[in-house]
Amino acid sequence: MAMTMHVDIVSAENEIFSGQATMLVAPAQMGEVGIMPRHSPFISRLKPGEVRVDTPDGEGLFFYVSSGVIEVQPNIVTVLADTAMRAKDLDEAAAREAIAQAERAMHDKQANIDYAKAQAQLAEAMAQLRALENLRKRTR
Repeated sequence: MAMTMHVDIVSAENEIFSGQATMLVAPAQMGEVGIMPRHSPFISRLKPGEVRVDTPDGEGLFFYVSSGVIEVQPNIVTVLADTAMRAKDLDEAAAREAIAQAERAMHDKQANIDYAKAQAQLAEAMAQLRALENLRKRTR
């Protein structure tokens, strides 16, 4: 039997996943990290992107997180996300519209906008689309 670790993925709204995993991949601030059981402890900020959880039965579960924190202990991984969703629940049309709105706002020289906020919205929407595309690739 493969070694496992307990994984919790929670957002401000609710618990998204709680269970055993053989591996977790997450978008840490300084780059993507792969976590396996008995990993060295650390804490890192997360950037918008996809979290993949490999379960003991060989299934890969995919989630989107907007940002947050990951805490790793040797046998427990906790993802505390501002927003987290199952990748299959993402709305592609809404993500594409959010990208278009952010790009329009950033290119409108007359508008009084917060560029940092528009860039963050653009990054989140693009990460949602990547999560959807990766889910589709893996489920074919």
